[in-house]
Amino acid sequence: MSNTIAQIKGDWKGTLDVQGTAVEIIFHFTEADGALAGSMDVPLQGAAGIPLTAVTFETPALTFAIEQAGIKYSGALEGNKITGTYSQGGMELPLVLEKTVVTKPGDTTLVSTKQQLADLIALDQGTFKYRVEDYFAKPKTSGFQLSPNGKYISYREKDEKNKRHVMVKEVATGKVVRAIEEKDELVRGMGWINDERLVYVMDQGGNENYHLYAINIDGSNNIDLTPFDDVQASILNMLKEQKDFIIIQMNKDNKQVFEPYKVNIHTGEMEKLFTNEDAANAIVGYEFDKDGVLRGYAKMLNGINTQFFYKPAGATTFELFHTTKWDETFSVVSFNYASKNRDEAYVLTNLDSDKTRIVLYDLKNKKILKEIYSNEEYDANLISLSRKRNWEIDFVGYEGEKVVINPISDTFKKIYKNLESQFKGYEFSIAGRTDNEDQLLVVVQSDKLYGRYYHYDAKSGKATLLVDLMPQLKEDDMAEVRPITFKSRDGLTLHGYITLPKAALEGKKVPLIVNPHGGPQGIRDSWGFNPETQLFASRGYATLQVNFRVSGGYGKEFLRAGFKQIGRKAMDDVEDGVQYVIDQGWADKSNIAIYGASHGGYAVLRGLTKTPDLYKAGVDYVGVSNIFTLMSSIPEYWKPYKEMLYEIWYDLDKEDEAAIAKEVSPLFHIDKIKAPLFVVQGANDPRVKIAEADQIVKALREKGVDVPYMVKYDEGHGFGKEENQIEFYKAMMGFYSKHLR
Repeated sequence: MSNTIAQIKGDWKGTLDVQGTAVEIIFHFTEADGALAGSMDVPLQGAAGIPLTAVTFETPALTFAIEQAGIKYSGALEGNKITGTYSQGGMELPLVLEKTVVTKPGDTTLVSTKQQLADLIALDQGTFKYRVEDYFAKPKTSGFQLSPNGKYISYREKDEKNKRHVMVKEVATGKVVRAIEEKDELVRGMGWINDERLVYVMDQGGNENYHLYAINIDGSNNIDLTPFDDVQASILNMLKEQKDFIIIQMNKDNKQVFEPYKVNIHTGEMEKLFTNEDAANAIVGYEFDKDGVLRGYAKMLNGINTQFFYKPAGATTFELFHTTKWDETFSVVSFNYASKNRDEAYVLTNLDSDKTRIVLYDLKNKKILKEIYSNEEYDANLISLSRKRNWEIDFVGYEGEKVVINPISDTFKKIYKNLESQFKGYEFSIAGRTDNEDQLLVVVQSDKLYGRYYHYDAKSGKATLLVDLMPQLKEDDMAEVRPITFKSRDGLTLHGYITLPKAALEGKKVPLIVNPHGGPQGIRDSWGFNPETQLFASRGYATLQVNFRVSGGYGKEFLRAGFKQIGRKAMDDVEDGVQYVIDQGWADKSNIAIYGASHGGYAVLRGLTKTPDLYKAGVDYVGVSNIFTLMSSIPEYWKPYKEMLYEIWYDLDKEDEAAIAKEVSPLFHIDKIKAPLFVVQGANDPRVKIAEADQIVKALREKGVDVPYMVKYDEGHGFGKEENQIEFYKAMMGFYSKHLR
C-alpha cells in the first residue's frame, strides 16, 4: 500500500480550458496515517491549500473531490501523467496532470507546523467573556453605500464560508440582489460609478497588482477594465458629469510610473490622457477637474523635490508653477466651481507655515485669496463641499486627540446640530450622500463602539439605524482609549493613546503591550474603536500607541524631526511613552511586550535589540529586519521614491549613513535579543519580502530563541482573509499567555 501511495505523493500540475481561459491547477498529495490526503491551488485566483476530500488511489485509478465546491476528479496514472476528467457545475473538462515540483516563496522548512501553531493557540486559557472571533470576524453586513439617486443601497454580506458578497437593495421595495460574488479572491473595495453600475477592486493573493472591474447592479456585464499582468491600477476621478466614464491610473507601459487613462465603464475602451515619460523624475500626482480636464500635475525632481506644473484656464501648455521639497504640502482639494475665476481652488498648504492650512488660492496669479481654516497645534486638512448647493463649504476640521468638525454652511450646521443631539458623546461622520443630498449615510463610533450605520433623511432630520456592525460586543464591556500627552527626553511634545482594561482603572498595574504604528512617515494612530487593543484589554493587557516623531498630522517640523531617526530617536519616543505609562501607575514594568506591523514590525525587532531588558516578548507582523534588503527589494513603482526613502530612513550610498543603517538593522544584532519572538508573514508581500522574515527566524533559532513562525501563502502585506486573521490573533494571544504573565 505504501508503495502505491508513493506513486502519487508530491505535486501534480495541469491546465483546464475553461471557456477559452487557461486555468492552471496544482494538487499536493501527502500521506497521513497510511492514507492519501491532498490540497489544491489555483494561482490565477490566488487560492491555495483548498483541502481535497475522499482521496483514493488503486493503481491506476485516482479519484478525489472537493465537496464544498462540487468538484470531482477521476483519472488514471500512466508513468508521470494522470489523464482524467475534472467535473464541476455540470461541466466535464479533460485534465491531464503531470508530476512536478512546486516551490513556495521563502524557506518552507522554517515555518511552524499546524500542530505547533495549534499548541500555541491552546495556551490562551481563561474565563473570557469574548472570543477572538468576536473581535475579528467580519460583520455580517458592512460597507453600506448609497447609489447617486438614492434608490439603492449597496453593502457587503458575509455567507457561511466567510465570503463577503456585494449586495444591492432597492430601497422602495426591499428587493435584494447579489451584484458581485466574492470567490477565492477578495474583493478589496467597491463603489458606485453611476445609478446602474458599480466598480470593484481585486488583486491576486495580496500581491497588490490591483485590477479594476465594472459590473451592472444586477450582476450582468462584468468586465475587467484593466486586464493586464503585473500592473497596479487605481481610480483617480469618478467623473460625475460623464457617468459612463472614469479616470484611472496604472503602470501598464512602464512598471515604475503611473499614467492616467479615461475608461468607458461599459466596454473597457480606454484612452491615455498623458504620458509619464521620465521615470527618474516621475509624475506622482494628477489634478483633474470635475469635467475630466487635466489641469496640473506633480513631478518628482531628483527624488527629494516636487515640481508642480499647472495649465491656467485658456492656456495650451503646462507651466512650472513652483518647486518644493517632497515633504512640503501644496495640494489642490477642489477647484472652486462657484467662482467665475476658473483658476481658483481650495488648497492644503504649509509652504509658509509649519501646520497645514486650508486656503482659497488663485493658481494663475500664484496668490492666496483667503485663509479658510487653520489650527495652531495640528494640521487642518478636512474640508467638504456641496456639489448640489453650488459648491459651498459645508465643514472644515482637523484631527487632534479626536476629530474636530466645524460646520460652515447653514444647511450643514442644521444637520450637524441634529446629529450631535442624537449621538451625544460619540463621533459621527458622513459616509455617503445622494446627488440631491436629501439622504445621508452616517457612521457613529467611539472608543467602545465599533460602528453603527444610520440612514439620515435630511428633510425630516430622522436617523434610522441600518445596522450595528458588531452587536456581540457590548459597550459597557469595552476598554477606555485615553489620549495622552508627554515630553520626549529631548523636549518634543508627544501624543498617543493608552487603552486601559478595567483592572488598570481600578488601580492595578497590568501587563503592557507597546504597539508602534506602520509607515512610519505621515501615518498616525487615532482615537476610536480598535479591535486589537480591545482584544488585548479583554485578556487584561493595556496597550500603548505613541505618535512618535515622523508621524503625520502634527506639522512638517515634527515630521522632519524623525528623518534619519528611524530606529533611533523615533524608538526613544516609544520608550519615553513606556516610561510615562509606568509613571502613571498603569503598567507593570516587569511585564511588557511589543507588537507591530510593517514599520511597527521593524520597531518590534529594533526594540528587542535596542532595549533587550525592557520587553519580555515581541510579535513581528510583516516587519523589516534589514534596511539594506528592504531598499534593494522595493517594488518597481517605488523606485522613483528611492531618494525620498533614503531621506526618511538612511542613504545607503553614504558611508556614514550606511553605518547607521547597519547599527539599527536588527538582523545584525541578533546576539542582543533575549525575549521570545513570534514572526508572522504574508508570502506574497511585495513591500516587505518573505526573506525579511526568514532571515530573522533562522538567525534567532540558531541562537536558541523561541520563534514561532506563521506564514500564509495566500496573503500579502498584512492578512485580508478572515480565517487567517483569526488564526493569527488566536496564536498571538497564546504567545502572550505563555510569556506575559
